[in-house]
Amino acid sequence: MAEEDLSKLKIDKTRASFGHSRRRRKLLWLLVPLLALLGAGLYATGLLAPAVEVELATVSQVYPSQALTLLNASGYVVAQRKASVASKVTGRLEWLGVEEGSPVTEGQVIARLENRDVQAALSQATAELQRARTEVARTRAEQHEAELNFRRFEDLLADGIIARAEFDQAEARHLQARAAVRAAQATVKAAGAARQGAEVALDYTQIRAPFNAVVLTKNADIGDIVTPIGAAAEAKAAVVNIADLDSLQVEADVSESNLEKVRVGQPCEIQLDALPERRFAGAVHMIVPTADRTKATVLVKVRFIEKDPKILPEMSARVAFLERALTVAEHRPRTAVSRTAVVHRDGQQVVFQLAGEQVTATPVKTGDEIGDMLEILNGVQAGQKVVIRPLDKIKDGSRVRLPGG
Repeated sequence: MAEEDLSKLKIDKTRASFGHSRRRRKLLWLLVPLLALLGAGLYATGLLAPAVEVELATVSQVYPSQALTLLNASGYVVAQRKASVASKVTGRLEWLGVEEGSPVTEGQVIARLENRDVQAALSQATAELQRARTEVARTRAEQHEAELNFRRFEDLLADGIIARAEFDQAEARHLQARAAVRAAQATVKAAGAARQGAEVALDYTQIRAPFNAVVLTKNADIGDIVTPIGAAAEAKAAVVNIADLDSLQVEADVSESNLEKVRVGQPCEIQLDALPERRFAGAVHMIVPTADRTKATVLVKVRFIEKDPKILPEMSARVAFLERALTVAEHRPRTAVSRTAVVHRDGQQVVFQLAGEQVTATPVKTGDEIGDMLEILNGVQAGQKVVIRPLDKIKDGSRVRLPGG
């Protein structure tokens, strides 16, 4: 009896297996359409779509002058008025009153040599001049006395009171006194010239700025021997190098084959590598009438229309020679992108902006054409990446890849 009860407790494996199989098939029938719908949705959003190969361009800041440029050339900012300031005499540098960047004015003393010996010579010349002037005063007094005696003896001779010999002696003393005055006056002139020479020698020890300028380099220090020719060992010729910053111009090399595109007075736009965010208005000042046979170029000097203290000598520069002068509005930079990046989708202009591995359709408002680029008034900013020549199958959210990626 117990065995019969235990046999009833056995599991029918055939029935259990059949039940599980039926449930799995039912679950699969439910999952298949769900997976199909999910796959279709992911494909529609572009997540499962194959990545499209695209080319990219960068939204950039451009200037309208690019569309008006006839020719570009590179060069350097050069001061047209510059000097190496040195001394006319040899001596030891005793004082230096400027350093690099110091502004100087015409005639300003910027350095001084030891000059005690020259000052002593000047003092001696001054004393000699004073002595000569005193001698003139003394000889004039003697001349005055001799002249009075001569007049009295002249009257006495007429009255027959004195002999002719006494009159002749008075006349000789008178003439001698007049000659002494002239000699003393000549001595004053000589002493004055000697003093002037001593003053000039003293002034030679004062090194002055020849014109209004800025100190570019300082070549000597206090204690150095300064000489006009700098031939002596350890001697310095130029104390400082200066330049007139109001005379700065860009000197650019223009190819001989492009010289016909350049004319004096032609408007230009100057860009300095040190100030890439700025553009400076310029004009052709001079076409140097000689060519460089080694480079087949001609030197063209371009002046700045407006001065700026940030412009310094020897800065590298690029010059754009324009077909006409720019208007006020054309001086400001504009945001632009390649024309081929802007397409029409759903009745509006859009660009496909790169965001990771996908692109986003971004509506934009366009403005003027600038060469082969199109001005962007709003929608994207400079520096962002966009697709150029997007295919029709590219849409918002499409996965993309770069060539070779």
